[in-house]
Amino acid sequence: MTTTIHIPTPLRKFTGGQAAVGVQGTTVGEALGHLTTEFPALKQHLFNEDGALRSFVNIYLDDDDIRYLEREETPLNADATLSIVPSIAGG
Repeated sequence: MTTTIHIPTPLRKFTGGQAAVGVQGTTVGEALGHLTTEFPALKQHLFNEDGALRSFVNIYLDDDDIRYLEREETPLNADATLSIVPSIAGG
């Protein structure tokens, strides 16, 4: 089963310019693990030193924020689509 992960513009320099990457995984956590194995420089931008997803990184499964599902344990269906959406702060 392949999951497509959409990469936001600021992080594409860590995926060789790719806007979307196909990875394997049955959960959101597995898919993100495969993504950061394939593109190790991306890991520090998504996860903190304890291995937890950074608080300012939002992950959406289709149109649903995984924080309101089962977080990284959220199961993925065939042809799932994940989007990485960094929080934007301003004042």
